[in-house]
Amino acid sequence: MQSGSKESILSINIKALIGLFFILTIICLILFRNIFFQPTLILKSLGELSTDPVIAFNNNKPTFLEFYAEWCEVCKEMAPKVSALKDRYQKDINFVFLNVDNPKWQSYIAKFNVNGIPQVNILDKKGNLISTLIGKQEEQTIRDSIDNLNGGLRSNESIVNSDFSQIGVNKNYQAAPRSHG
Repeated sequence: MQSGSKESILSINIKALIGLFFILTIICLILFRNIFFQPTLILKSLGELSTDPVIAFNNNKPTFLEFYAEWCEVCKEMAPKVSALKDRYQKDINFVFLNVDNPKWQSYIAKFNVNGIPQVNILDKKGNLISTLIGKQEEQTIRDSIDNLNGGLRSNESIVNSDFSQIGVNKNYQAAPRSHG
């Protein structure tokens, strides 16, 4: 009889520990949500505060155009760096962020041949494509592309990194994210 009582107490203790663990995990997620979800929040705010592409392509300023998705881990990883660049250059350059999951931007996705994200296109003030950066990029690489706008960077230079997310075509002939590469 004693062994049954001990097993019962042990079972109750284990259940209590498991419950306590889950409660502490939930509390930690709530308290530290800004740390865990900060890149997602930055990425979302960049998209919400983006310059409209029609305005950007017609106001005689160079344009930084990024195609992204909120589910893209590489996009989220780059978001704080891109935000810092935006803070530094936003007076001189348009910053446009287009979410590939929004059908509203379909024409731009096709125009700039987006098949992997993040994709950054740097355009001069006349709207000419200067460089395309696909995938995870170092902040310095992006900064160099921006700084070289006035210095005459080679036209249509492409820098592709293997860390990017694939974009495919769905049955409705609309570009849609398919996999995370």
